[in-house]
Amino acid sequence: MVPSEPIVDEIRVHSRKLVRELGFTGRGFAGTDLSPSSVHALLEIEKGDVAARDIGDALHMDKSSVSRMLRKLIDAGWVSEESGDADNRVKHLSLTSAGKSQVGRINHFARQQVQAAIERLTPEQLHIVSNGLRLYGEALARTPTPATISIQSGYMPGIMARITELHALFYARTVGFGQAFESVVASGLAEFGYRLGNPKNAIWTAIRDDQIIGSIAIDGEDIGPGKAHLRWFIVDDSARGSGVGKLLLDTALAFVDAERFIETHLWTFSGLQAARHLYESRSFNLAEERPGSRWGSEVLEQRFVRPAKPDEG
Repeated sequence: MVPSEPIVDEIRVHSRKLVRELGFTGRGFAGTDLSPSSVHALLEIEKGDVAARDIGDALHMDKSSVSRMLRKLIDAGWVSEESGDADNRVKHLSLTSAGKSQVGRINHFARQQVQAAIERLTPEQLHIVSNGLRLYGEALARTPTPATISIQSGYMPGIMARITELHALFYARTVGFGQAFESVVASGLAEFGYRLGNPKNAIWTAIRDDQIIGSIAIDGEDIGPGKAHLRWFIVDDSARGSGVGKLLLDTALAFVDAERFIETHLWTFSGLQAARHLYESRSFNLAEERPGSRWGSEVLEQRFVRPAKPDEG
């Protein structure tokens, strides 16, 4: 359907009013002296597992503008950056404690701003506004999703071989693991496969163009009653930065919460900073560190623990 010109102009008028009322055209955006792009950058970084290039994609900014903006946020002490695990040119961003405080103030201001507006609406009007804004935002998106990624639950032919391959290739390149590591992954997956009939166990894969590009599993049996073990979390290099890792992790944690596990544990290795940022953004905390060599070379193993999500209501 081709919309009529009056409707187009009416939407333009309302769009301009939204921009002005939310403070995009003046000073003091979101209760700060920051530019709107800087505020949005801080909110993106708060999500975790964000690289500098992701900021440009999310805010539709060129590389040089992003670099200048991030430098100001880093110099202000709100953002820190670290080199990526496999590519030193990729800078992963995280909020400092001062940055988290600043974002907390931004969120508080924004919530009050929205709350004051929606209190004037009936529940029916609020539903219309929420859905309308979502649909309008999606329609405005300038870049279509390049390829659909779906999350599939349960066994599928080739799943164990592909997950083993993803692990073997990634860890051979990043930390030098070899045959011993690949064998441990393969044998563990094979053993877990026989236990997928237990409703406390689950595995998910991310599928793109009929190929597995990521995986994650919850083992509800191997570390004690009421405790979930998050295992085999991996994303193919071609899908890094696409958000598929967050999607897999959130899917697994939704299962954990639904099954009411009291804790979720995972083991990883020191130095995988992007992964650590993602875990900590989902309420995991470092509980233990110890040297280990069972993978074929010595590394500093780390255990992270996420407590049960508090009951709401």
